[in-house]
Amino acid sequence: MYEISTDIEERAILVGVKLPGSKEHQIQESLDELASLADTAGAAVVGSFVQNRQYIDSATFIGKGKVEELAEYCQETDANMVINDRELSPAQARNLEERLGVKVIDRTQLILDIFARRAQTKEGKLQVELAQLKYLLPRLIGLGTQLSRLGGGIGTRGPGETKLEVDRRRIRKRISDLEQELKEVQRHRSLLRKNRTNEPFPVISLVGYTNAGKSTLLRTLTGADVLVEDKLFATLDPTTRCISLPNNDKVLISDTVGFIQNLPHHLVAAFRATLEEVQEADLLLHVVDASHPNYEGQTRAVEAVLQSLHVLDKPIITVFNKVDLVKDMQELPFTEDPRVYISAANNLGIKQLLDTITTVLKQRYSVLKLTVPYDKTNLVAILHQKGKVLQEKYISQGIEIEVEINNVWAARVQKQL
Repeated sequence: MYEISTDIEERAILVGVKLPGSKEHQIQESLDELASLADTAGAAVVGSFVQNRQYIDSATFIGKGKVEELAEYCQETDANMVINDRELSPAQARNLEERLGVKVIDRTQLILDIFARRAQTKEGKLQVELAQLKYLLPRLIGLGTQLSRLGGGIGTRGPGETKLEVDRRRIRKRISDLEQELKEVQRHRSLLRKNRTNEPFPVISLVGYTNAGKSTLLRTLTGADVLVEDKLFATLDPTTRCISLPNNDKVLISDTVGFIQNLPHHLVAAFRATLEEVQEADLLLHVVDASHPNYEGQTRAVEAVLQSLHVLDKPIITVFNKVDLVKDMQELPFTEDPRVYISAANNLGIKQLLDTITTVLKQRYSVLKLTVPYDKTNLVAILHQKGKVLQEKYISQGIEIEVEINNVWAARVQKQL
Protein backbone atom coordinates (compact mmCIF):
# COMPACT_ATOMS: atom_id res chain seq x y z
CA MET A 1 0.00 0.00 0.00
CA TYR A 2 1.13 3.55 -0.68
CA GLU A 3 2.14 6.00 2.04
CA ILE A 4 -0.65 8.36 3.01
CA SER A 5 0.06 12.06 3.42
CA THR A 6 -2.42 13.60 5.83
CA ASP A 7 -1.78 17.19 4.78
CA ILE A 8 -3.06 16.69 1.23
CA GLU A 9 -6.74 17.43 0.71
CA GLU A 10 -7.40 15.11 -2.26
CA ARG A 11 -7.35 11.43 -1.27
CA ALA A 12 -7.30 9.04 -4.20
CA ILE A 13 -7.85 5.36 -4.87
CA LEU A 14 -6.15 3.90 -7.94
CA VAL A 15 -7.97 1.44 -10.17
CA GLY A 16 -6.42 -0.93 -12.71
CA VAL A 17 -7.69 -3.82 -14.80
CA LYS A 18 -5.81 -7.01 -15.62
CA LEU A 19 -6.96 -8.38 -18.95
CA PRO A 20 -6.00 -11.76 -20.50
CA GLY A 21 -2.39 -11.56 -21.66
CA SER A 22 -1.44 -8.83 -19.18
CA LYS A 23 1.31 -9.66 -16.72
CA GLU A 24 1.01 -9.03 -13.01
CA HIS A 25 4.25 -7.04 -12.73
CA GLN A 26 3.28 -4.80 -15.66
CA ILE A 27 -0.02 -3.90 -13.99
CA GLN A 28 1.74 -3.15 -10.71
CA GLU A 29 4.43 -1.04 -12.40
CA SER A 30 1.74 0.96 -14.18
CA LEU A 31 -0.10 1.55 -10.90
CA ASP A 32 3.16 2.54 -9.17
CA GLU A 33 3.72 5.09 -11.91
CA LEU A 34 0.13 6.29 -11.56
CA ALA A 35 0.80 6.77 -7.83
CA SER A 36 3.84 8.91 -8.69
CA LEU A 37 1.72 10.95 -11.08
CA ALA A 38 -0.91 11.44 -8.38
CA ASP A 39 1.77 12.56 -5.92
CA THR A 40 3.12 15.02 -8.48
CA ALA A 41 -0.40 16.39 -8.93
CA GLY A 42 -0.77 16.84 -5.16
CA ALA A 43 -3.05 13.92 -4.26
CA ALA A 44 -2.54 11.33 -1.51
CA VAL A 45 -2.99 7.74 -2.65
CA VAL A 46 -4.89 5.82 0.05
CA GLY A 47 -5.33 2.53 -1.78
CA SER A 48 -5.40 0.64 -5.04
CA PHE A 49 -7.63 -1.92 -6.74
CA VAL A 50 -6.83 -4.34 -9.55
CA GLN A 51 -9.77 -6.11 -11.19
CA ASN A 52 -9.25 -9.29 -13.22
CA ARG A 53 -11.58 -9.26 -16.21
CA GLN A 54 -11.93 -10.98 -19.56
CA TYR A 55 -12.97 -7.70 -21.17
CA ILE A 56 -13.60 -4.05 -20.26
CA ASP A 57 -17.13 -3.39 -19.01
CA SER A 58 -18.68 -0.85 -21.38
CA ALA A 59 -20.80 0.78 -18.66
CA THR A 60 -18.50 0.98 -15.62
CA PHE A 61 -15.12 -0.25 -16.93
CA ILE A 62 -14.62 -2.59 -13.94
CA GLY A 63 -18.03 -4.24 -13.59
CA LYS A 64 -20.99 -3.79 -11.24
CA GLY A 65 -19.66 -5.95 -8.39
CA LYS A 66 -16.31 -4.18 -8.24
CA VAL A 67 -18.03 -0.78 -8.33
CA GLU A 68 -20.01 -1.69 -5.19
CA GLU A 69 -16.84 -2.89 -3.47
CA LEU A 70 -15.02 0.28 -4.54
CA ALA A 71 -17.83 2.50 -3.22
CA GLU A 72 -17.54 0.86 0.21
CA TYR A 73 -13.77 1.30 0.22
CA CYS A 74 -14.14 4.99 -0.69
CA GLN A 75 -16.29 5.46 2.42
CA GLU A 76 -13.91 3.49 4.64
CA THR A 77 -10.83 5.49 3.59
CA ASP A 78 -12.63 8.83 3.22
CA ALA A 79 -11.39 8.97 -0.38
CA ASN A 80 -12.82 11.74 -2.54
CA MET A 81 -11.28 10.72 -5.87
CA VAL A 82 -10.82 7.61 -7.99
CA ILE A 83 -8.09 7.56 -10.63
CA ASN A 84 -8.39 4.99 -13.39
CA ASP A 85 -5.17 3.74 -14.97
CA ARG A 86 -6.71 3.60 -18.44
CA GLU A 87 -8.64 6.20 -20.37
CA LEU A 88 -12.37 6.18 -19.62
CA SER A 89 -15.14 6.84 -22.08
CA PRO A 90 -17.53 9.70 -21.24
CA ALA A 91 -20.26 7.21 -20.30
CA GLN A 92 -17.96 5.16 -18.07
CA ALA A 93 -16.75 8.24 -16.20
CA ARG A 94 -20.32 9.51 -15.72
CA ASN A 95 -21.61 6.12 -14.51
CA LEU A 96 -18.73 5.66 -12.07
CA GLU A 97 -19.19 9.14 -10.57
CA GLU A 98 -22.92 8.54 -10.12
CA ARG A 99 -22.40 5.18 -8.38
CA LEU A 100 -19.33 6.06 -6.33
CA GLY A 101 -20.30 9.58 -5.32
CA VAL A 102 -16.74 10.87 -5.76
CA LYS A 103 -14.75 12.54 -8.51
CA VAL A 104 -13.54 10.06 -11.15
CA ILE A 105 -10.66 10.86 -13.51
CA ASP A 106 -8.38 8.78 -15.70
CA ARG A 107 -4.66 8.70 -16.42
CA THR A 108 -4.96 11.22 -19.26
CA GLN A 109 -6.77 13.79 -17.11
CA LEU A 110 -4.13 13.37 -14.41
CA ILE A 111 -1.29 14.00 -16.88
CA LEU A 112 -3.12 17.02 -18.30
CA ASP A 113 -3.51 18.44 -14.79
CA ILE A 114 0.24 18.08 -14.20
CA PHE A 115 0.98 19.64 -17.58
CA ALA A 116 -1.27 22.60 -16.71
CA ARG A 117 0.66 23.14 -13.46
CA ARG A 118 4.08 22.82 -15.08
CA ALA A 119 3.62 24.95 -18.22
CA GLN A 120 5.40 28.28 -17.83
CA THR A 121 5.87 29.69 -21.33
CA LYS A 122 3.10 30.91 -23.60
CA GLU A 123 3.81 28.02 -25.97
CA GLY A 124 3.55 25.46 -23.20
CA LYS A 125 0.27 26.90 -21.95
CA LEU A 126 -1.19 26.93 -25.46
CA GLN A 127 -0.27 23.29 -26.00
CA VAL A 128 -1.72 22.23 -22.64
CA GLU A 129 -4.99 24.09 -23.24
CA LEU A 130 -5.30 22.55 -26.70
CA ALA A 131 -4.80 19.05 -25.31
CA GLN A 132 -7.31 19.69 -22.53
CA LEU A 133 -10.00 20.97 -24.89
CA LYS A 134 -9.52 18.08 -27.32
CA TYR A 135 -9.94 15.71 -24.40
CA LEU A 136 -12.99 17.58 -23.09
CA LEU A 137 -14.91 18.01 -26.34
CA PRO A 138 -16.24 14.43 -26.72
CA ARG A 139 -16.92 14.30 -22.96
CA LEU A 140 -19.40 17.16 -22.76
CA ILE A 141 -22.57 15.57 -21.49
CA GLY A 142 -24.60 18.57 -20.27
CA LEU A 143 -27.67 18.14 -18.08
CA GLY A 144 -29.91 16.27 -20.48
CA THR A 145 -33.22 17.75 -21.62
CA GLN A 146 -33.12 20.50 -18.98
CA LEU A 147 -30.72 22.40 -21.22
CA SER A 148 -32.57 21.80 -24.48
CA ARG A 149 -34.96 24.09 -26.31
CA LEU A 150 -35.23 21.72 -29.24
CA GLY A 151 -37.18 18.82 -27.76
CA GLY A 152 -40.60 17.60 -28.86
CA GLY A 153 -43.94 19.16 -27.86
CA ILE A 154 -45.47 22.61 -27.44
CA GLY A 155 -43.13 25.42 -26.56
CA THR A 156 -40.01 23.62 -27.69
CA ARG A 157 -40.14 24.22 -31.42
CA GLY A 158 -38.45 27.06 -33.24
CA PRO A 159 -34.99 28.54 -33.47
CA GLY A 160 -32.50 27.94 -30.72
CA GLU A 161 -29.55 25.90 -29.62
CA THR A 162 -28.99 23.55 -26.71
CA LYS A 163 -26.59 24.72 -24.02
CA LEU A 164 -24.51 21.65 -24.86
CA GLU A 165 -24.29 22.61 -28.53
CA VAL A 166 -23.23 26.15 -27.59
CA ASP A 167 -20.49 24.76 -25.36
CA ARG A 168 -19.29 22.46 -28.10
CA ARG A 169 -19.29 25.24 -30.66
CA ARG A 170 -17.29 27.49 -28.36
CA ILE A 171 -14.78 24.75 -27.65
CA ARG A 172 -14.37 23.97 -31.35
CA LYS A 173 -13.82 27.69 -31.99
CA ARG A 174 -11.22 27.86 -29.21
CA ILE A 175 -9.47 24.75 -30.53
CA SER A 176 -9.31 26.35 -33.98
CA ASP A 177 -7.88 29.56 -32.48
CA LEU A 178 -5.29 27.63 -30.46
CA GLU A 179 -4.21 25.65 -33.50
CA GLN A 180 -3.71 28.90 -35.40
CA GLU A 181 -1.66 30.34 -32.53
CA LEU A 182 0.45 27.20 -32.40
CA LYS A 183 1.06 27.48 -36.14
CA GLU A 184 2.52 30.91 -35.40
CA VAL A 185 4.66 29.31 -32.69
CA GLN A 186 5.86 26.71 -35.17
CA ARG A 187 6.59 29.46 -37.71
CA HIS A 188 8.57 31.34 -35.07
CA ARG A 189 10.51 28.19 -34.18
CA SER A 190 11.23 27.61 -37.86
CA LEU A 191 12.69 31.11 -38.10
CA LEU A 192 14.85 30.45 -35.05
CA ARG A 193 16.08 27.21 -36.58
CA LYS A 194 16.79 29.03 -39.84
CA ASN A 195 18.81 31.62 -37.93
CA ARG A 196 20.78 28.83 -36.31
CA THR A 197 21.87 27.56 -39.71
CA ASN A 198 23.60 30.88 -40.36
CA GLU A 199 26.07 29.58 -37.77
CA PRO A 200 25.43 25.92 -38.49
CA PHE A 201 25.93 24.30 -35.12
CA PRO A 202 24.79 20.69 -34.79
CA VAL A 203 21.67 20.35 -32.62
CA ILE A 204 21.44 17.70 -29.90
CA SER A 205 18.14 16.83 -28.20
CA LEU A 206 17.84 15.18 -24.81
CA VAL A 207 15.03 12.63 -24.87
CA GLY A 208 13.97 10.09 -22.31
CA TYR A 209 11.44 8.94 -19.79
CA THR A 210 10.15 11.55 -17.40
CA ASN A 211 12.34 11.92 -14.30
CA ALA A 212 15.29 10.15 -15.98
CA GLY A 213 17.52 13.15 -15.25
CA LYS A 214 17.49 15.10 -18.54
CA SER A 215 17.28 18.51 -16.85
CA THR A 216 20.04 17.58 -14.40
CA LEU A 217 22.23 16.55 -17.33
CA LEU A 218 21.48 19.80 -19.17
CA ARG A 219 22.42 21.78 -16.07
CA THR A 220 25.64 19.77 -15.65
CA LEU A 221 26.66 20.21 -19.30
CA THR A 222 25.74 23.86 -19.70
CA GLY A 223 25.26 25.41 -16.28
CA ALA A 224 21.75 26.35 -17.40
CA ASP A 225 19.40 27.51 -14.66
CA VAL A 226 16.70 24.91 -15.27
CA LEU A 227 14.26 23.34 -12.81
CA VAL A 228 15.56 20.10 -11.35
CA GLU A 229 13.06 18.26 -9.18
CA ASP A 230 12.35 14.64 -8.26
CA LYS A 231 8.87 14.74 -9.78
CA LEU A 232 7.33 13.42 -12.97
CA PHE A 233 7.13 16.06 -15.72
CA ALA A 234 9.11 18.57 -13.61
CA THR A 235 10.20 20.17 -16.90
CA LEU A 236 7.59 20.85 -19.56
CA ASP A 237 8.95 23.79 -21.55
CA PRO A 238 12.07 23.11 -23.66
CA THR A 239 15.39 24.83 -22.95
CA THR A 240 18.24 25.20 -25.48
CA ARG A 241 21.85 26.09 -24.65
CA CYS A 242 25.21 26.13 -26.46
CA ILE A 243 28.18 24.05 -25.29
CA SER A 244 31.72 23.40 -26.56
CA LEU A 245 32.95 19.86 -27.23
CA PRO A 246 36.48 18.66 -26.41
CA ASN A 247 37.59 19.50 -29.99
CA ASN A 248 36.24 23.07 -29.49
CA ASP A 249 33.31 22.52 -31.87
CA LYS A 250 30.13 24.19 -30.63
CA VAL A 251 26.80 22.37 -30.46
CA LEU A 252 23.29 23.35 -29.36
CA ILE A 253 21.70 21.07 -26.80
CA SER A 254 18.01 21.17 -25.86
CA ASP A 255 15.86 19.55 -23.21
CA THR A 256 12.40 18.23 -24.12
CA VAL A 257 9.25 17.10 -22.34
CA GLY A 258 9.66 13.67 -20.79
CA PHE A 259 7.82 10.65 -22.14
CA ILE A 260 5.80 8.11 -20.20
CA GLN A 261 4.13 4.73 -20.71
CA ASN A 262 0.69 4.89 -22.28
CA LEU A 263 1.22 8.53 -23.28
CA PRO A 264 -2.01 9.37 -25.17
CA HIS A 265 -1.51 10.07 -28.86
CA HIS A 266 -3.41 13.37 -28.73
CA LEU A 267 -0.95 14.61 -26.10
CA VAL A 268 1.92 13.84 -28.45
CA ALA A 269 0.03 15.63 -31.22
CA ALA A 270 -0.66 18.67 -29.02
CA PHE A 271 3.03 18.98 -28.18
CA ARG A 272 4.09 18.65 -31.81
CA ALA A 273 5.55 22.18 -31.81
CA THR A 274 7.85 21.29 -28.93
CA LEU A 275 8.69 17.84 -30.26
CA GLU A 276 9.75 19.36 -33.58
CA GLU A 277 13.02 20.11 -31.76
CA VAL A 278 13.54 16.34 -31.64
CA GLN A 279 12.70 15.95 -35.32
CA GLU A 280 15.14 18.71 -36.30
CA ALA A 281 17.98 17.39 -34.11
CA ASP A 282 21.17 15.99 -35.61
CA LEU A 283 21.83 13.72 -32.63
CA LEU A 284 19.63 12.35 -29.84
CA LEU A 285 20.82 11.61 -26.31
CA HIS A 286 18.43 9.02 -24.91
CA VAL A 287 18.73 9.46 -21.14
CA VAL A 288 17.82 6.30 -19.19
CA ASP A 289 17.37 6.07 -15.42
CA ALA A 290 19.69 3.09 -14.85
CA SER A 291 18.58 2.80 -11.21
CA HIS A 292 14.92 2.25 -12.07
CA PRO A 293 13.83 -1.40 -11.75
CA ASN A 294 11.87 -1.16 -15.01
CA TYR A 295 14.35 0.87 -17.06
CA GLU A 296 13.94 -1.55 -19.96
CA GLY A 297 10.18 -0.94 -20.12
CA GLN A 298 10.76 2.81 -19.89
CA THR A 299 13.29 2.56 -22.72
CA ARG A 300 10.74 0.77 -24.91
CA ALA A 301 8.12 3.43 -24.12
CA VAL A 302 10.50 6.20 -25.22
CA GLU A 303 11.42 4.32 -28.39
CA ALA A 304 7.71 3.93 -29.22
CA VAL A 305 7.23 7.71 -29.06
CA LEU A 306 10.40 8.29 -31.10
CA GLN A 307 9.07 5.82 -33.65
CA SER A 308 5.82 7.81 -33.91
CA LEU A 309 7.94 10.92 -34.55
CA HIS A 310 9.93 9.07 -37.27
CA VAL A 311 13.32 9.87 -35.73
CA LEU A 312 14.74 6.42 -34.91
CA ASP A 313 16.95 6.65 -38.00
CA LYS A 314 18.90 9.52 -36.40
CA PRO A 315 22.16 8.80 -34.54
CA ILE A 316 21.32 8.04 -30.91
CA ILE A 317 23.60 7.79 -27.88
CA THR A 318 22.06 5.88 -24.97
CA VAL A 319 23.04 7.63 -21.73
CA PHE A 320 22.59 5.45 -18.63
CA ASN A 321 22.17 8.02 -15.86
CA LYS A 322 22.15 7.61 -12.04
CA VAL A 323 24.71 4.78 -12.15
CA ASP A 324 25.82 5.82 -8.66
CA LEU A 325 22.51 4.38 -7.44
CA VAL A 326 22.94 1.04 -9.26
CA LYS A 327 23.89 -1.79 -6.88
CA ASP A 328 25.20 -4.17 -9.56
CA MET A 329 26.55 -2.58 -12.74
CA GLN A 330 26.81 -6.05 -14.32
CA GLU A 331 23.02 -6.03 -14.69
CA LEU A 332 23.21 -3.15 -17.17
CA PRO A 333 23.69 -3.95 -20.88
CA PHE A 334 27.20 -3.32 -22.19
CA THR A 335 26.91 -4.83 -25.67
CA GLU A 336 25.44 -2.13 -27.89
CA ASP A 337 27.15 1.09 -28.94
CA PRO A 338 27.21 3.99 -28.64
CA ARG A 339 26.31 4.18 -24.97
CA VAL A 340 27.81 5.78 -21.87
CA TYR A 341 27.31 5.43 -18.12
CA ILE A 342 27.09 8.60 -16.05
CA SER A 343 25.76 10.27 -12.94
CA ALA A 344 24.71 13.76 -14.00
CA ALA A 345 24.08 14.80 -10.40
CA ASN A 346 27.63 13.82 -9.33
CA ASN A 347 29.42 14.78 -12.57
CA LEU A 348 30.54 11.19 -13.19
CA GLY A 349 31.24 10.07 -16.77
CA ILE A 350 30.55 13.52 -18.27
CA LYS A 351 33.94 13.66 -20.03
CA GLN A 352 33.28 10.25 -21.62
CA LEU A 353 29.85 11.49 -22.75
CA LEU A 354 31.34 14.59 -24.39
CA ASP A 355 34.03 12.46 -26.07
CA THR A 356 31.35 10.08 -27.37
CA ILE A 357 29.27 12.98 -28.73
CA THR A 358 32.37 14.29 -30.53
CA THR A 359 33.12 10.87 -32.00
CA VAL A 360 29.57 10.23 -33.19
CA LEU A 361 29.26 13.64 -34.83
CA LYS A 362 32.62 13.17 -36.57
CA GLN A 363 31.86 9.63 -37.78
CA ARG A 364 29.41 10.66 -40.45
CA TYR A 365 31.54 12.09 -43.23
CA SER A 366 30.87 12.23 -46.95
CA VAL A 367 32.31 13.90 -50.05
CA LEU A 368 30.18 16.83 -51.17
CA LYS A 369 30.29 18.61 -54.54
CA LEU A 370 28.68 22.05 -54.60
CA THR A 371 28.48 25.22 -56.62
CA VAL A 372 28.32 28.13 -54.19
CA PRO A 373 26.97 31.43 -55.64
CA TYR A 374 29.23 34.46 -55.17
CA ASP A 375 26.64 36.12 -52.92
CA LYS A 376 27.01 33.23 -50.44
CA THR A 377 30.77 32.96 -50.15
CA ASN A 378 30.40 32.82 -46.36
CA LEU A 379 29.45 29.17 -46.92
CA VAL A 380 32.82 28.53 -48.54
CA ALA A 381 34.51 29.77 -45.38
CA ILE A 382 32.38 27.36 -43.34
CA LEU A 383 33.32 24.48 -45.67
CA HIS A 384 37.01 25.30 -45.22
CA GLN A 385 36.61 25.55 -41.48
CA LYS A 386 34.52 22.43 -40.90
CA GLY A 387 35.69 20.12 -43.68
CA LYS A 388 38.64 19.12 -45.81
CA VAL A 389 38.50 20.90 -49.20
CA LEU A 390 39.62 18.51 -51.97
CA GLN A 391 39.11 20.79 -54.97
CA GLU A 392 38.06 24.41 -55.53
CA LYS A 393 37.38 26.12 -58.86
CA TYR A 394 35.98 29.56 -59.79
CA ILE A 395 33.44 29.58 -62.62
CA SER A 396 30.90 32.11 -63.89
CA GLN A 397 28.04 30.69 -61.78
CA GLY A 398 30.04 30.68 -58.54
CA ILE A 399 32.65 28.57 -56.76
CA GLU A 400 32.76 24.86 -57.52
CA ILE A 401 33.98 23.09 -54.43
CA GLU A 402 34.53 19.45 -53.50
CA VAL A 403 34.87 18.86 -49.78
CA GLU A 404 34.97 15.97 -47.34
CA ILE A 405 32.73 17.05 -44.50
CA ASN A 406 30.56 15.76 -41.70
CA ASN A 407 27.02 14.98 -42.85
CA VAL A 408 25.58 17.29 -40.18
CA TRP A 409 27.47 20.29 -41.55
CA ALA A 410 26.86 19.20 -45.15
CA ALA A 411 23.09 19.16 -44.63
CA ARG A 412 23.12 22.58 -42.98
CA VAL A 413 25.19 24.16 -45.76
CA GLN A 414 22.96 22.61 -48.44
CA LYS A 415 19.88 24.08 -46.74
CA GLN A 416 21.26 27.55 -47.32
CA LEU A 417 21.92 27.04 -51.04
